[in-house]
Amino acid sequence: MGGLKFMLNGNMLCSVSGRGGLLIRVGEKDREAVLKEPHVRPMKLGARTLAAFVLVDPAGYRTDAALRKWLQRGLDFLATLPMKAD
Repeated sequence: MGGLKFMLNGNMLCSVSGRGGLLIRVGEKDREAVLKEPHVRPMKLGARTLAAFVLVDPAGYRTDAALRKWLQRGLDFLATLPMKAD
């Protein structure tokens, strides 16, 4: 994916890139609703769109409160997943 990724219990929470943008895992169920928010777009890897992740442009996490909101969304989703073994 490039960039720096953050994991919790063996599951990817988010990734940041020097090119800007926060890749955040929100889950397939909530993805469509989240995509309606400002500064959010689908995450694509080549021709493939990731079903459980969105890309938030820097304007969408400019403040500490906005960044916390996105990270909490990711943490809330990860809480629904089983822990992965190493």
